[in-house]
Amino acid sequence: MLNNYKNKDKLIENVFNSVFDKYDLMNDLMSFGIHRLWKKDLISWLSPQKNTSLIDVASGTGDIANLYLKETSFKGKAFCLDNNLNMLRIGKKKLGNIKNISWFNATAEKLPFQKNFFDYYTISFGIRNVKNIDKALKEAYRVLKPGGRFICLEFSKIENEPLNKLYKYYSKIIPKIGKIIIGKSKPYEYLINSIKDFYPQEQFLEKIKKYNFKKTKYRNLSGGIASIHSGWKI
Repeated sequence: MLNNYKNKDKLIENVFNSVFDKYDLMNDLMSFGIHRLWKKDLISWLSPQKNTSLIDVASGTGDIANLYLKETSFKGKAFCLDNNLNMLRIGKKKLGNIKNISWFNATAEKLPFQKNFFDYYTISFGIRNVKNIDKALKEAYRVLKPGGRFICLEFSKIENEPLNKLYKYYSKIIPKIGKIIIGKSKPYEYLINSIKDFYPQEQFLEKIKKYNFKKTKYRNLSGGIASIHSGWKI
């Protein structure tokens, strides 16, 4: 599995340094824009309250933080964390007019915050790219307040076989789209393989439970193309 690559952190850095300036465009092309609806589903299920704090790990260009703040009428605090400086730069440029977003360059395995700090921890299409998922989940639990919530949006396993065959066929095309848009196909070959190698929904749910999260559950989106996993620190 890709999760066992010894040089996974360097591999990920190279991938996102290749795609950062076309990241949002490629997400729209790869998902036909549906990733935006999935992110809204995440925020809807999270149902964030005003005057709360959220850490969005592997934040990319800040989509989740932006949706969270809109949902709270901008009466919350969002902390965007990514280990790629280029992605953070794009996010700051895109959302620079929003005052209650802070940006941090760090990894999911070593969060620069004290324990019991956040009301919500989100990670969207980032957990499969973390070098050590166990450490990341342990850190997520640590920084959440008692009563805080972990919620993760990630590509998953499709349950409908005809849809799965169609998706596999389309996946083969994505690196070719990447070649046209950014001039390289290899970053998207990696991303497609990382999706294929990631845990099935039930296995990932068990992994979340292992780190003491309670009331854990998941929801499939678009027939299982993606799923949202949720757990509480109690």
